[in-house]
Amino acid sequence: MIRLPALTPLEHLAFVAAGLLTYIVVTRVRRQRRHPYAALAWVIGIAAFPYLGLPLFLAFGTRKLVRPHTQREPAPAGPWAALAPLWATRLLASLGVAGARPQAAVRFQAEGEAALAELQALIGSARRTLDICTYVLGDDEVGAAVAARLAECARAGVRVRLLIDSIGSLKSAHSHDALLKAAGVHTRLFMPALRSPRRGRVNLRNHRKLVVADGVRVWGGGRNIANEYFIGRTGEAPWLDLSFVAEGALAVQAQALFDGDWRLARGARRAPRLGYAERVARHEAELPTGELAWLQAAHPSPAMGTSAAQARGGVALAQWVPSGPDFHEDVLHALLVSAAFHAERRLLLATPYFVPDEGLLESLVLAAKRGLQITLVLPRQSNHRLADWARGRAVRELVDAGAEVRLLPAMLHAKAVVVDEVLALCGSSNLDSRSLFINYEAMAAFYGAAEIGWLADWITDTAAAGTPASANPPSWLRDIGEGMVATVAFQL
Repeated sequence: MIRLPALTPLEHLAFVAAGLLTYIVVTRVRRQRRHPYAALAWVIGIAAFPYLGLPLFLAFGTRKLVRPHTQREPAPAGPWAALAPLWATRLLASLGVAGARPQAAVRFQAEGEAALAELQALIGSARRTLDICTYVLGDDEVGAAVAARLAECARAGVRVRLLIDSIGSLKSAHSHDALLKAAGVHTRLFMPALRSPRRGRVNLRNHRKLVVADGVRVWGGGRNIANEYFIGRTGEAPWLDLSFVAEGALAVQAQALFDGDWRLARGARRAPRLGYAERVARHEAELPTGELAWLQAAHPSPAMGTSAAQARGGVALAQWVPSGPDFHEDVLHALLVSAAFHAERRLLLATPYFVPDEGLLESLVLAAKRGLQITLVLPRQSNHRLADWARGRAVRELVDAGAEVRLLPAMLHAKAVVVDEVLALCGSSNLDSRSLFINYEAMAAFYGAAEIGWLADWITDTAAAGTPASANPPSWLRDIGEGMVATVAFQL
């Protein structure tokens, strides 16, 4: 029989103290800001269960892979600077995000079948390179159809790279290996759970959804590549979701994001040597001569005397807003909090999971109290029941402050935000602490009137199908349950 070593009370206390000291050193040396619930949970876990809590913290506790340094970009300038709100573009530039650029075309898809057709068409358009990043690649009809199209492209001589999150596709990540490998598709799993720690932390998941063709066309949004996001599971309707296709500089920025993620998936835990904005500039320089010249022809600089509102009406100005462990700052969280304070008329939000930290919730509550029209659209019951429990207190606080929270009878998976008539976001990030502080995420920021109007109309029309959430207090049992779930909400 194996006999475990017996520790004296003094030795046990010494181990607890060493564990707490390790927590302090790791978090302070790396200067990683933490949600108060997260910090409290780790401290209690290490103190109460040190022999389990400390190993778990060392395996899952890190949330950033870069040191506290940000390559600040120059303040927005040039003919397009006036078409976007300076509070947003200056903030993003200070956080190392590549600037907004005019796009040749942007098309949104709300219907699943139309989104699948656009995705298949973009894949088929690739002539040199095709890069796909997804959280889920389903073992179903949609997953098989997309995998077959990727294999067809690879056999035609296109360099195809497929990056799949190892946890998101835990059940189906290898379902299409035989087809893809035989065709020459390069496939990597992002930070596998049962691999060397050098491959990264298990809790840092890649939630970005990007498909980039030839570096100049991109498909993105909230949809994973599986049945429920496009055609629905057997006997079920597809989830409500959003995606878009853009042609132009937005694809160049997406390419730079993908290349960084591809490198990390190879096993290099540190962020790429070049910052994100520097990688974007390099990709622009490496494009074939004239590849982006049509941008200037499609969107000439605004004429003298043209107002910002007039110029914005005809220009699809956009930029990627990435966030995650490869950025020292929490970029999306910073933009959302700033938006709540700078908005003058309305904030429209759609998300499947609403578990904000105290800073974001307080900014939304204050915005509602100062009279902004705040509309938040959620599914009445999402596919994550714990997330539904964790959102209760935040929803009631918002409603009590005067915000309109609408609960839909169907599953909503779209992620979108509209700020007045000056900014709209659409992409992969949910309004929860895991998306905003832990996951690799990417939202496209749109500044053109057509794109902002389309997303605003979609959120408003979708909200009309929901019922108002209540601010009434729950039962004491429900309240206790919500409080317990909230302590681990940052990891949901």
